[in-house]
Amino acid sequence: MDDDTDNHPEAHDHAVVLGAGLAGLLAARALAQRFARVTVVERDELPDTGPAFRPGVPQSRHVHVLWSRGLELMEELLPGVTRELLAAGAALLESPRDFLWLSSADWFRQVPGSRILVGSRELIDWTVRREVLRDERIRIRAGSTATGLVAGPDGRSVAGVLLREGGPLPARFVVDATGRTSRAPAWLAALGHPAPATTRYDSRLGYSSRYYEVPPDPARRWQGMYVQGRPDSPRGGVLVPLDDGRWLATLIGNGEHAPPTGDEEFLEYTRSLRTPALYDALRDAKPLSSPTGFRSTANEWRHYERLDRWPAGFVVLGDAACRFNPVYGHGMTVAALAADALAGAIRGLAPREIAAAARRIQRRTATAADVAWQIATSEDMRYRETEGPPPDRATKVLQAYMSRVIVGANADPEISRPFFGVLSLSASPNTLLSPGTVIRVLSKWRLPTAPEAAAYPPHHPGPPDSGS
Repeated sequence: MDDDTDNHPEAHDHAVVLGAGLAGLLAARALAQRFARVTVVERDELPDTGPAFRPGVPQSRHVHVLWSRGLELMEELLPGVTRELLAAGAALLESPRDFLWLSSADWFRQVPGSRILVGSRELIDWTVRREVLRDERIRIRAGSTATGLVAGPDGRSVAGVLLREGGPLPARFVVDATGRTSRAPAWLAALGHPAPATTRYDSRLGYSSRYYEVPPDPARRWQGMYVQGRPDSPRGGVLVPLDDGRWLATLIGNGEHAPPTGDEEFLEYTRSLRTPALYDALRDAKPLSSPTGFRSTANEWRHYERLDRWPAGFVVLGDAACRFNPVYGHGMTVAALAADALAGAIRGLAPREIAAAARRIQRRTATAADVAWQIATSEDMRYRETEGPPPDRATKVLQAYMSRVIVGANADPEISRPFFGVLSLSASPNTLLSPGTVIRVLSKWRLPTAPEAAAYPPHHPGPPDSGS
């Protein structure tokens, strides 16, 4: 059978996206601006009755945040999606203003920061999927598994995908957004393309998460909490509000400090953190679930963008190309950045031109991960448990400088603004290296000499029964 799209008129203006996660859905929306039809192929069944857990997103039961830049880009692709997310139960908060946040240095004061959207991953995916499917050019084939790529007439280009259920699905352009389980290296090898080089850093970070009913407390003046770990105390925790009066608590630890998944051990672990604040918040809260663990948190970049030869008609993006330690909260924002890069790369091109430009598109979308990768890997390299290339001299200098930046960002608005601009992926890291910022950091802020921060920040009264 000849699978050249020229012999399949229905494929001329057809794109296929593999994976209905956030990266795949946003990519489908971007492609629909240039293709008459876009088919999203998803292995999981996707109930349309409301948010629900699915095996293809195993990390969904843990805390997720969408930084301001990611939300802005999603709104550009899907006008009105922010309103729909908030109506469905997500919350738009100001970080660090609405949080008790103990950084690696000290408690954040009430300094300028960044907006973040918090909500269950199930709710975010379901809401975005519903908005994407308002576009009649996009449809989803759920419960369908891709097993390979259809070769073009030259044997090396891509002209569609092979499905376990239904055989070949011709397409002018194929995007792999299947996440960490992507089989793109094997599929490319079958077409005669080399495997990409891979860079990997694994800090052996583990998660354990549990849902709680929010206990009434009229005196509570915060919406969420973040207790960061650090190399000498690699245990932390995050607490965020969800819809229906729930909290989601995620415990975090590296290596042998990975948090437990037992009911009693979960709360006990919070006693070992650098502050009693999370324990005080949860001790009288009613659990709504048993703890759930997650351990696949390595940073891994498959460098498709470095390959000298690349097949026409194929692009890999999202976690399938580059994934990060999720503790920094950048996965969803990078998915939005990649979709925006894809939309920019194909703007004004006809479907045939898009297929021919696949190598350039692959390189352009890869740059969406640059800053998040730099943040995640440079921070993970601080931990002795981390497996991967050791930090070079430049990285060590940057780490030392960033330690002082964080001290300043805790209390100094002139440093917190660029710090959160970079952390939210809204600004270039170079903003923290401007002459004015460097002079302010080095002249005004030093690493703390005290062994530890106070149990609670100055603007917080402490636990309800402390009498303080």
